[in-house]
Amino acid sequence: MTRVRALRVRPDLLYVASGWSTLVTDVRGRISGTDPQGFFARNTRVLCAERVTVDGREPVNFSTANVQGHAQLSYAELGDGESLPSRAAYLLTERFVGAGLRTRLTIVSYAARALELRLRIELAADFADTKEAETGRRVQVGDVGTSWAPGDRELRLTYLRPDLDRAVAIRVQAGTPVRYGDGALTLDLTVPPRESRRVELTVEPIFDGERLAAPPATFGEPADSAARARAWLTRELTRLRSANVDVAAAWRCAIDDLAELPLGEPAGPAAPMAGLPIYQEIFGRDTMTASWQALLAGPTMLADSLRLNARHLGRRIDDRHDEEPGKPLHEARLGPVSVLGLDPFAHYHGDWSTAPDFLVFLGQYFAWTGDLAVVRELLPTARRALDWIDRFGDLDRDGFLEYHRRSRGGLKNQGWKDSDTAIVDEHGRVVPNPIATSELQAYWYAALRHAAVVFAASGHPALGATLLGRASRLRRRFHRAYWMPDQGCHAMALDRGKRQVRSVNSNDGHLLTTGIVPARIAPVVARRLFAPDMFSGWGVRTLSSAHPAYNPFSYHRGSVWPVEAGTIGLGLARYGCWAQLHRLAEGLFAAAALFEDHRLPEVLSGLPRDGDHPHPGIYPNSCSPQAWSASSVIAVIQALLALRPAATLRTIFVDPHLPEWLPELTLEGVQVGGLTVDLTARRHRTGRTSIRVRGDRIAVIRRPTVQAMATRRHRS
Repeated sequence: MTRVRALRVRPDLLYVASGWSTLVTDVRGRISGTDPQGFFARNTRVLCAERVTVDGREPVNFSTANVQGHAQLSYAELGDGESLPSRAAYLLTERFVGAGLRTRLTIVSYAARALELRLRIELAADFADTKEAETGRRVQVGDVGTSWAPGDRELRLTYLRPDLDRAVAIRVQAGTPVRYGDGALTLDLTVPPRESRRVELTVEPIFDGERLAAPPATFGEPADSAARARAWLTRELTRLRSANVDVAAAWRCAIDDLAELPLGEPAGPAAPMAGLPIYQEIFGRDTMTASWQALLAGPTMLADSLRLNARHLGRRIDDRHDEEPGKPLHEARLGPVSVLGLDPFAHYHGDWSTAPDFLVFLGQYFAWTGDLAVVRELLPTARRALDWIDRFGDLDRDGFLEYHRRSRGGLKNQGWKDSDTAIVDEHGRVVPNPIATSELQAYWYAALRHAAVVFAASGHPALGATLLGRASRLRRRFHRAYWMPDQGCHAMALDRGKRQVRSVNSNDGHLLTTGIVPARIAPVVARRLFAPDMFSGWGVRTLSSAHPAYNPFSYHRGSVWPVEAGTIGLGLARYGCWAQLHRLAEGLFAAAALFEDHRLPEVLSGLPRDGDHPHPGIYPNSCSPQAWSASSVIAVIQALLALRPAATLRTIFVDPHLPEWLPELTLEGVQVGGLTVDLTARRHRTGRTSIRVRGDRIAVIRRPTVQAMATRRHRS
């Protein structure tokens, strides 16, 4: 059997991050001046090159590793470590990322005599946007001014654009004189035998007059808001133990990544960024989706994600930013391209799924926590989201949500699949806007039902009843308009003429999750998702491999997204489709096992899992870590247990079905309604899975879902 292990996304790079800052180096820990390397603060590259030489030679790091997600340590040999008398000396490079960057260069000598060394550090900044560094194409340029203050030992690099206030201050701390010239700092060091000498650089961005401080030099957590959120999540997130080492390792990596990804925004410090190194920004839909899929691991991320989204609702009609009153934020970036208005993403609202998602996830948060205080705090936002959908979401008033784009620089597609060529008809042609994608209707259905619960629980039962009625009518309309009996699945969308877009794709998995699919056809839908053209062996393809527009390495036309495994898994469990769920889960964990640390990337290719493809490859510009790829691991475990919380009843409903390859697992620290329990599930020889609970007094009741019972009746 062919074995593949330790694949890496972007194998030529290392990156560490904290909040809005990222350090991208080569695998030896160097900032060589090559895109996309550098130190980025608020989506702006404030250090694009740093070349260190000792006596005119560049040390070659022989050992480099990230530490704690926000720091990096490298070792380089300077002398002959094997000769006697000893001439051994080493350079330690320690980097610490916070709002700014702190770098410590320490020369440690084991030599028999004192060393006289000249240390030279070349530094440069170009103030490129993250997206410019990623693509290697600049759309905004400017000269960089240089000033050196010998008394302060501070180099300042200033972006010479009158329309953008950006600079970086680089201060040197050393016990020896420092000179600056020809773009480099120079220091002459004397290192006595068996002693060391240290030079420390603080890189502090200055944006609009605000100087962003470098963090302390500690491999422990610094004290900024992102670090405090990381520390909180590290304590909160549920741990999993299992004899299946791949499942245990994938879970451990997932919660570690989620604990390291918070942006530290004041409105919601624990709300995660979407992923590194590209999506270090506020990303409304992605932030909430990852936090929802991770609820089995803890509720704090979702509470903060909801609060963060509540702070960024649209206020006006603004075509440039696809903004309307009450419309949630899709994306907010702080880089030069956005600040200068060269794209609309300084605050961009071009997404139709975020508003219904907010309502769904608020309901899910309440189900897990019973926290009426947070629900009431966010109820005004829920009302504004409902109002936006009613006023703007369905402009032709046909009862379905259809998106359209007004911003010339915005996103053409504004559902879950948001790349420009994601929505194609059965002939492979891009479908023009407006478009009513199937998953948007399902999210809207689920949003109405969840909003009904939170409004009723908050003292508005009449509104709750009205919303439930609307959901029921939408469900009936949806099936009539979207079901394709000849294909055994639903249309991808309705086009602007209300004709079915008859492309077979992964949206049906989202439909199962929301419960909009009638129980009598759920097994048909599940089987279609796992037909050979849709299930690659690693996951469900976004588009059928039999489709004329299929491309396994595209973003949404045949690739496999790990995030969909989490969503689809919960849908399969809802309808009791255990055989398909077990195949999906096995593919997800087998894919995770291919990668270093069991870290799932943003997007896998759609290539089949067979002897010719021992690993699937990835979408070329994937992020890793990616928050919702991490959260999918947690959601799939929840699906295998069919775990549904009812916090207000102090109850957890379960219907566990573990596969043969996962005979047991234990979850330590599951939180429901402020109570904490440990759950152990064990598969017996008969195939039945038992569950045992230990901890706070909470009822754990074994009961299939309503849809699973209905599906079983239809099968019989």
